[in-house]
Amino acid sequence: MTTPDDTQLTQSGLEAQGTGRILLLACGALAREIIAVQKANGWEHMVLACLPAIYHNTPDKIVPAVREAVAKHRQNYDEIFVVYADCGTGGLLQAACAEMGVKMVEGPHCYSFFEGNDAFEARDEITAFYLTDFLVRQFDAFVTKPLGLDRHPQLRDMYFEHYEKLVYQAQTKDPDLEAKARDCAEKLGLAYEYRFTGYGDLETSLASL
Repeated sequence: MTTPDDTQLTQSGLEAQGTGRILLLACGALAREIIAVQKANGWEHMVLACLPAIYHNTPDKIVPAVREAVAKHRQNYDEIFVVYADCGTGGLLQAACAEMGVKMVEGPHCYSFFEGNDAFEARDEITAFYLTDFLVRQFDAFVTKPLGLDRHPQLRDMYFEHYEKLVYQAQTKDPDLEAKARDCAEKLGLAYEYRFTGYGDLETSLASL
């Protein structure tokens, strides 16, 4: 299997067929977490395939890619479960999944379902900038460089003028990641908050399968 942070379509046993096999068609940013949940629960009937994690920054690419992957692989599996929330598609992903007859994770984005959709909605944190384990690891590739902050650091104040804090939603307890998250908050000029979420509604959603 390719690494969880790979930005190409990753596959694990996609040639497998048989009763009860479920394909998890996921955002690459969730690969590490999904694998951890699978192993912890012994869900060997679930097979993981990940679309490029960089679609996190280009949500208009998510729906066409999901459609293509479902069409390509559905004949080999009894069920396909899309491990994306809405993720900036404006409801288009949910509509596409309904049309194709496949289920998906509930919620607006991974920050919500990691914390638990109900808990996240109740917080109503409109001035918080969120990072997950994946985004802490990939901060430069997914935040610094796409926003041009490595070339034009003065843009920071324009991009983040309405944010008050950086919230690190930790899926694992890792002191090195927490230290890096604190550094990310400092670079963005934001207050820092650590929040251990674990896998939240991601694990609940997979367990329901």
